[in-house]
Amino acid sequence: MDSLTEIWVYLEEQPLLWLTVTVGIFWVCQQLYRVAGEFPLLNPVLVSVTAIVLLLLATGTPYDEYFDGAQFISFLLGPATVALAVPLAAEAATLKRLWLPIAVALTVGSATAIGSALAIGVALGVRGEMLLSMLPKSVTTPIAMGISDQIGGSPSLTAVFVILTGIVGAAVGIPLLKVLGLRDPVAKGFALGVASHGIGTARAFEHSSRAGAFSGLAMGLNGALTALLIPILVWLFGL
Repeated sequence: MDSLTEIWVYLEEQPLLWLTVTVGIFWVCQQLYRVAGEFPLLNPVLVSVTAIVLLLLATGTPYDEYFDGAQFISFLLGPATVALAVPLAAEAATLKRLWLPIAVALTVGSATAIGSALAIGVALGVRGEMLLSMLPKSVTTPIAMGISDQIGGSPSLTAVFVILTGIVGAAVGIPLLKVLGLRDPVAKGFALGVASHGIGTARAFEHSSRAGAFSGLAMGLNGALTALLIPILVWLFGL
């Protein structure tokens, strides 16, 4: 036990400790997910986030310290987002052919995402800053936090709602679409991108590259449209 303690103390001082821990936990969770036949509640994002939070609590590690070590993953989000254009470029012909259904699906999906957040908040008696923070829940985190700050919400609280939405969408999205009889990877991917942004897009890529390409497209378009719709909604209803 003493030797293990010494090893932990040594590793804890290294900046790459939490990067290694994060990658390792996610890899283990992916294997567990596959062994379990992709059971929705064992989604690797959901399980790995839970495991890392428990580990931080057990070791008394502040989040800032964890982020200092694991921030390289956050840095890679930018290049990874730009790289989504690569598989989408291969679908240019499909995109031209389906531009009208995509536009309709985007409008309906974006309005539904905002409307569901508003309806849930009102039903639960949520008002003021918290309600405003919930509205951009289906948009990727940087855009959602910017929208929240603009309309008087709490960007930090919005980030929590966004992450929870993404995890739930990634966990139940594909199984739910299967139950509904949806088989087209384009429709599946686009639905995941609109409903659960980047985390849903990662899940879509696990399904197929085509689903991932259109999920990335939906994520970007939904972010832009939501940034236009929410301020108008807040102004109209005086939220």
